[in-house]
Amino acid sequence: MRDGGWLDGQEFPPLKYAVDGLLPEGFSLLIGPPKAGKSWLALGILLAVANGSHALGAIGMGRPRRVFYLALEDGDRRMQDRCRTILDDGPIPTLFHYQTVIEPGFVCQTIEAFLHLYPDTALVVVDTLGKVMPQAMPGESSYQRDYRVAGRLKRIADSKPGLAITALHHDRKAASEDFVESVSGTNGLAGAADTIVVLARKRQAQEALLMVTGRDVPEAEYGLVLDNGLWRLDGTNLDEAQAAAQQRQDAAGLGDVSVSILQFVREHPDGCRAKDVVDKFGRDAYQYLGRLEERGDLIKPKRGWYRASDALPGTEEAA
Repeated sequence: MRDGGWLDGQEFPPLKYAVDGLLPEGFSLLIGPPKAGKSWLALGILLAVANGSHALGAIGMGRPRRVFYLALEDGDRRMQDRCRTILDDGPIPTLFHYQTVIEPGFVCQTIEAFLHLYPDTALVVVDTLGKVMPQAMPGESSYQRDYRVAGRLKRIADSKPGLAITALHHDRKAASEDFVESVSGTNGLAGAADTIVVLARKRQAQEALLMVTGRDVPEAEYGLVLDNGLWRLDGTNLDEAQAAAQQRQDAAGLGDVSVSILQFVREHPDGCRAKDVVDKFGRDAYQYLGRLEERGDLIKPKRGWYRASDALPGTEEAA
C-alpha cells in the first residue's frame, strides 16, 4: 500500500509507443472480421518496427526495434511471401522473429521465454488469440478464462517497460454501435486490455476504418486504404487520416451539397452564421441546414448560428 505523499513525489517516464498514437505499451486487442486484413496490417506494423521505417506508410518508427510474431495461421513459405510483398522484395530485418506453432495454453510461457532471451523486445503480436486459448479450468466460467488469459498477457507486458503485446481476435457477427462491444467472446478480454483497436472493413472494399480506444490513448477513428494490397493511412499523418474518416461518416446518407455544407460548418468550431453558409452555397442552404439539424449533425447554439454537433468549441464566443 502506498499513500498520496509517495505518489506525489514520483516522476514516471512518459508512455512509450510501439506505434505512435495507435499501439502504446501494455496489452492491446486488434479486432476485425475474418479475411478483413488484420494479419497483413499486423505484419506490416511488425516489419516497420523491426526496420525502423514507416508504419501504414506514414508513421515513423525511429530506430529499428526487436519484434516477435506468433503467426499461428501461417507457414514459412507464406511468411516469406508476405514479408517480401510488404518490403517490396527488400531484405527481411533480422530483428523480426516469428513462430508458427504453439500448443494451446502455452502462449504466455512462450512469450516469457522469448523475452528472457531478448529483453529489448518492443512488440509481440499473437495471431490469433483463438488459436492458443486454453480450455476453461474446472469450475471456471468462460469470462473468468478470458480474463485470466488476457490478464496474464497484460502482466507480462507491464513487467517490461516499453513493451507492447497485441493479440489478434475476431469480432462478433452481430453489429454494435459501440465498437468495444464488437470483441468476440465474453467481456473478459476487452476488460483486461489496455487498448482496443478495431479494423472495420466491408468485404472487397478498398477503404476501412481503424478505431482506437484505451486507457492511455485518445479515442479516435482513422481512415485506411488498400494500396496495392497493403494498408496505408488515408493521409500523410494521423490527423489527416482522422479527417478522412470523419468525411466518410459525413458522406454516409448525405448528398454532395449536404456534405460540403457540413464540412464548411466544421471549419468553424465555435459556430458560423447561417448567412455565411447561404452566401457560399445559395438560398437553398437554409433547407440543407434544417435537414442537417434534424439529423443531429448540426446544432443551433443560438438564433441564426450553427455548429457541428461533435465539434469542441474554442474560447472565443460565436458572436
